[in-house]
Amino acid sequence: MQPFNQSGFWHMEFPERLTALRKERSLTQQALADLVGVHVLQIRRYEGGNSQPSLDVVKHLAQALRVSADALVFDAAERGPDDDMKFQFEAVARMPKKEREAIRTMLEAMIVKNQVAGVLEGVAKVANR
Repeated sequence: MQPFNQSGFWHMEFPERLTALRKERSLTQQALADLVGVHVLQIRRYEGGNSQPSLDVVKHLAQALRVSADALVFDAAERGPDDDMKFQFEAVARMPKKEREAIRTMLEAMIVKNQVAGVLEGVAKVANR
């Protein structure tokens, strides 16, 4: 099983990711259950893929494992910008406030435009059936 800091971690499903993080932190299932405040059987169910934790439990799992809830729940492709966008966002973060606000407005407009286009495409498909 690959440790958290290796790229393979991001291609695991939630149960495997939870198990990998727990083992990397040298925690038993019982120790993690105690930290989170759930019964050890729940940890076994989560790791076995037989049950999904509530949002509150995800929060406590993330705290116990010292990772963000995003790192625990999302695959790399599901969350966050790619490396090119990260560099651009870092450059924008260094700009004056007024310019950052203008860029944010443009981004929001482009997002809305894309969402509307997707909705219209879906409506057109339904109408053509």
